[in-house]
Amino acid sequence: MIDKPLSRRSFLPASLALGGLGLQLAGNARAADAPATPVMPAGLTVAPVSQAELSPRLTMHAIDIFHGTPGAGMKADLSMFDSGSYKPVKSIETAANGRSAEPLLLEGTYKAGRYEVLLHIDEYFARFDTPLPKPTFLSTVPLRFVVRNPQERIHLAILFTPWSYSYYRGS
Repeated sequence: MIDKPLSRRSFLPASLALGGLGLQLAGNARAADAPATPVMPAGLTVAPVSQAELSPRLTMHAIDIFHGTPGAGMKADLSMFDSGSYKPVKSIETAANGRSAEPLLLEGTYKAGRYEVLLHIDEYFARFDTPLPKPTFLSTVPLRFVVRNPQERIHLAILFTPWSYSYYRGS
């Protein structure tokens, strides 16, 4: 039983303790039902039907989560790491759907190695007259990744705002 009323300072530790107790009880209940060894999710064994006929390639899709739209008109520069620095390969501007009109790399140009896609986020938001502080928080953003097997298809899905970005390997 509580001897005195909770002050604002004591409320947070008390709520954290009660929340932790609830999580512990819930975890114990789930632990009894769980299998002895964790089951890892299985990876894809075949490409999705829509991708099955495509040759190995590198593609990208920019998604403007600030406006909730595809990143149409995003300028991006692709470079490959060679002899100690990134060397330009090509520059593109995304189509209306936020994707590159053509693959960034395909067939003979698609090789194993370290790559960088440089996104021009500041120019993109300036085109829409997005009210942002000057200078902007993000200007050009480097996305670095490695192609280990050029026989695989790699799709870069890119989520961005004027203050943040995230990217991951899609299929």
